[in-house]
Amino acid sequence: MKWVKGIMWSVTGLMFVVTTVSLPWMPDRMPMHFNMAGEIDRWGSKYENLLFPLFAVAMAAFFAYLASYYEKKSHEADADAGEDATAKEAAGHRANANVLWMTGAVMAVYFACLQGSILYSTYRAQTEGQPFPSEVFSRLVFVLMGALFVILGGLIPRTARNGTVGVRVPWSLYNETTWRRSNRFGGILMIAAGVAVIVTALLADVMLTLLLIPVYLLAAVAAMLVYAHHVWRQEKDREPSQSSAENAEKS
Repeated sequence: MKWVKGIMWSVTGLMFVVTTVSLPWMPDRMPMHFNMAGEIDRWGSKYENLLFPLFAVAMAAFFAYLASYYEKKSHEADADAGEDATAKEAAGHRANANVLWMTGAVMAVYFACLQGSILYSTYRAQTEGQPFPSEVFSRLVFVLMGALFVILGGLIPRTARNGTVGVRVPWSLYNETTWRRSNRFGGILMIAAGVAVIVTALLADVMLTLLLIPVYLLAAVAAMLVYAHHVWRQEKDREPSQSSAENAEKS
């Protein structure tokens, strides 16, 4: 995962450096917010442009902390890998660490794309008199958001049972089967929601897209919860029959 870590920190650092280097060429007072018509409705200091890169750095540090925690757990389990259960536990911790590193890298690229678009569009609006392309920018944000959902949906099923990343509800955490099935289904739903966001952003009105994104996400979350409960119920119903069969064998 060294290359994934490198991508996360390189992209995050580059975003911060590019923004910092750009500050001397920016006017002291800059447009900071635009309405849906592309008109400036709030001005602010050019140094406000550093807020988003700083947030990206904080997010990268957060994912690095979580991933390092699971890497440490993996090393501890490897040191005591005399049993199959311990080896499986170590593999699960490694899987979770890898997913967290990949999530951090994807989030860094997402933030960098947004920051680059903001800097370029703001520069043109301020220095060239070009209206801020609010509709184009909004569609770009939504498309990138949809792509983010698709990628995260592909990562979710790779996780092992844990309380940090994945579909983490009591029903999915019940056992290995409920975790595996709930997260596989959750990943599919996340991908479907991401595709729906991308298609809507490209074809529908910006305001309609803004209204539909929460609907897609809420529908996906609701379906995840219903399915996780269904799988948990199946596992609970199976337990009495398994216990009866074990008792019959013993007798």
